[in-house]
Amino acid sequence: MSGKRTFDDEKALESAMGVFWKKGYAGASLAELTQSMGINKPSMYRTFGNKEALFIKATQRYIEKNAQPHFVHLHQEGTSLTLRIKNYMTSVVSEQCTAEDPKGCYIFLCQGEIASGDMPELPSNLLNQASKKIQDALVEIFTHDPEAIALGLETHATSIALCIATTLRGTASMARAGIPLSELETVIEHSLRGIGLPS
Repeated sequence: MSGKRTFDDEKALESAMGVFWKKGYAGASLAELTQSMGINKPSMYRTFGNKEALFIKATQRYIEKNAQPHFVHLHQEGTSLTLRIKNYMTSVVSEQCTAEDPKGCYIFLCQGEIASGDMPELPSNLLNQASKKIQDALVEIFTHDPEAIALGLETHATSIALCIATTLRGTASMARAGIPLSELETVIEHSLRGIGLPS
């Protein structure tokens, strides 16, 4: 029937997310996007909007499906602060290294395009907010956690959060370059010691 949708919106959006994750915003062509999604351009525009609107939807999907679940490790009851931070970082790095073609971190990859001016304002704001949320969650932990306070870490919680976020940005690049999780786990260990967490 005319106008009847013949594709799965969720699967198509997941495919688009994969293209943006690998290519970035500027590098992902409409031809690559529609081919991966299994739809034509009119169907894409009708269902998801233009490329910018599609990117925003794909980014929101990544945040909800891939980024937010890592935060559960920061709030595990009965677990030491060191282990909570280690589990969080390991969870993130494990995903960065996932699959035969590891892509690193979607947020960090795409955020790197902002300075070039190729990223529209709304997607830029969304990426910056997502990155800030990561650091805010870490600042919250190191400011109020009893173990962090006992170690005197609450006085420089912002610097510690920045250190962890910077480490994860670095592991994302290394994972994308093919460095395996087994090697990047040592980076996590060094980072934990560097911010003053006992092993």
